Amino acid sequence: MPKIQWTNLPPALRQYLFDRLEDRKITVADLYQLKLWRESDPEAPDGLWYKDFGSFKLCGEGKFPKTFLLQGQVAKGKPL
Repeated sequence: MPKIQWTNLPPALRQYLFDRLEDRKITVADLYQLKLWRESDPEAPDGLWYKDFGSFKLCGEGKFPKTFLLQGQVAKGKPL
């Protein structure tokens, strides 16, 4: 199974993720949780997926992270 890709993202996707971080007011503590999870080198399932960190969710499709959601927003796909 492929791994979630964090580097060399398409420029438009990279900027979109940075914009969502700002819009959703993701905190430094939240980013640290994301960093620790990234370091586990998670696998990327086929199709839609999400990782719930409690205060926010990271959503993706295949090997790409796609967006950040707030705690109460509903995510689609397979939970990781």
